[in-house]
Amino acid sequence: MAATEEGLAGVDIITPEIWEAAVPHDAFRRLRREDPVHWHPEPAPNHGFWAVTRHADVIRVSKDTATFSSGVGLTMLEEVEPDSIEKRRSLIDSDAPLHNHLRRIVSPLFTPKAIAGHEAYAREVAGGLLDRAQARGSFDWVLDVAEPLPITVLLSILGVPAGDADRMIELSNQMIAIDDPDYAPDYDSLPAGVDPKDLPFGSPASYHVFEYGRALGEERRAHPEDDLVSRLIHSEVDGERLSELEYSNMFQILILAGNETTRTTLTHGMKAFIDHPDQWQRLRADPSLMDSAVEEIIRWATPVLYMRRTARQDAVLGGRDIRTGDKVVMWYISANYDEDAFADPYAFDITRDPNPHHGFGGGGPHFCLGAWLARLQIRVLFEECLRRDLRLEPDGPVRRVRSNFVNGVKSMPVRVAG
Repeated sequence: MAATEEGLAGVDIITPEIWEAAVPHDAFRRLRREDPVHWHPEPAPNHGFWAVTRHADVIRVSKDTATFSSGVGLTMLEEVEPDSIEKRRSLIDSDAPLHNHLRRIVSPLFTPKAIAGHEAYAREVAGGLLDRAQARGSFDWVLDVAEPLPITVLLSILGVPAGDADRMIELSNQMIAIDDPDYAPDYDSLPAGVDPKDLPFGSPASYHVFEYGRALGEERRAHPEDDLVSRLIHSEVDGERLSELEYSNMFQILILAGNETTRTTLTHGMKAFIDHPDQWQRLRADPSLMDSAVEEIIRWATPVLYMRRTARQDAVLGGRDIRTGDKVVMWYISANYDEDAFADPYAFDITRDPNPHHGFGGGGPHFCLGAWLARLQIRVLFEECLRRDLRLEPDGPVRRVRSNFVNGVKSMPVRVAG
């Protein structure tokens, strides 16, 4: 073992309790500098993975789909049997041609033009949430603003009744933060014969989202409406429609990704403005900076910490010999703070240009489908904050989610500054 490897043997970037305290930026800084493609051990039954921590290497892995597969293994660290992989198969867990087929069916619904049609409603929701919160004086930014905005907008787009928002949030939390005791899933809620290993994230919550989506899909199959579920059920590309399993997995991904990631970004964005009031004053003085501010908020937040690929064949990456079947994990949270890609990366700078962040992935075919919807909601919310001249300050400790997969925040008490 080389001296560098010996010195990094104790580096741990996967224990959930570490992330509950803070992002381990010091560990990632060391890895980028000393061993940017680093073999990281895991507890049994997993076998370890290559931690890819530099910006350029994340791009390489993201775009080289011939070498690094999304479909051989799942997007998370866990190792799952092939039959369970097939049952979990979704847009993010597939390679071409299946990935292309799924994306062609849904991508017309997420173009900038299509998403722009939701701006008025998103602005109405954001304004109402801010008005109610501001009137109270003290409130929880996560629970009262950042959490309800994206789920309310998303459910409207999907055609899910607004009254089911709390249930969808609960299930999303249980899927994404299975290691957090506040979000512990109820395994006893699964019917006999349903094995958690066959469900996304290994969580019973995924089953309940599937069942909800299936029932809604059957209703829309018989009685279509002007909503996304109806379009998913009835849309065709080259005469092909989504299968029942493909639709269920797509519904689950939309509920999760369209809710959790934007909520996290909105929270880290407001916290960044509170911690860096000069940047808020700069935006107040020049609202034309909003678009670049949105991109910096996304970089700063990095709501999804990593995605995994699996090597289809032997390869060399960052000077390391990657073997067929090895797990290769792209740490977006490290790449977005890479000193070689960003000047002064630990500064929150709303004028940052260029800003080639990996907040929506590292490029390639798996670039986030909901990127334009996320950007719209971030922009609208902070525009509405500006319109109200809303200035906030901390009113209690921030509580982070115990997860090594999402950069989540459970609670952020704030009060309106006098």
